[in-house]
Amino acid sequence: MRFNCRFCRRECDFMEIQMESDLHAIIKMMPLFGRHAHLVSGYCMLFGISPLKIKARKFRLLLEEMKTLFEQERFSYQKKNYRISAAGIVRALDVVVKKNFSEHLENHNYLKKVMIGIAEEEAREAGKAAERDLRTREVRLREGRREDDGRTEDSDRVNRQRVQDLIKGIGG
Repeated sequence: MRFNCRFCRRECDFMEIQMESDLHAIIKMMPLFGRHAHLVSGYCMLFGISPLKIKARKFRLLLEEMKTLFEQERFSYQKKNYRISAAGIVRALDVVVKKNFSEHLENHNYLKKVMIGIAEEEAREAGKAAERDLRTREVRLREGRREDDGRTEDSDRVNRQRVQDLIKGIGG
C-alpha cells in the first residue's frame, strides 16, 4: 500500500516502513539478552525466519516472547505454571539450538518440554537447600545460640536513642 507523506509529499510504502520499524526493534532488543543473544538468535532461526526482509515481523515477535520469558522467569505448559531461572532458560536454549530438527519449529512446545525438566530440577535443589538451612538453624537453636541477625548491644542502644529523639521531635 502506497501513500504520499503529508510533510514532504514523497511516495512511501507502508510495508517498507513497517519492516524498518521491525528491524529497528530487533536491533534495540538484542542487547537485552546480553551474552546469551547468540542462543536466542539461534533459537529464533529454528523457526525459519529467513529471508529476514520478508519475515522481520515474525523475528521481532519471537524476540519479544523470549524477552518476556527472561524477564518473568516463568512459563506455563498445559495449564501448569513453572518457575525457572535465567540460567535454566539458557541451558534449555542451548539444548534446543544444538538439536538438529528436520523441519522448522512451529511453536515453543519443544523448548517448554526441555525447560520443564530443568525447572523441576531447580525446584528440587531449592527444596533441598531450604531443608538444609532449616536443619542448621534448628541445630543452632537447640544448642542455645541465638541466630546472628547483625544486631549488637551498641546498635540496639543507638536505635533506642533514635526512637527517643523521634518521639521528642513529635512532641511526646
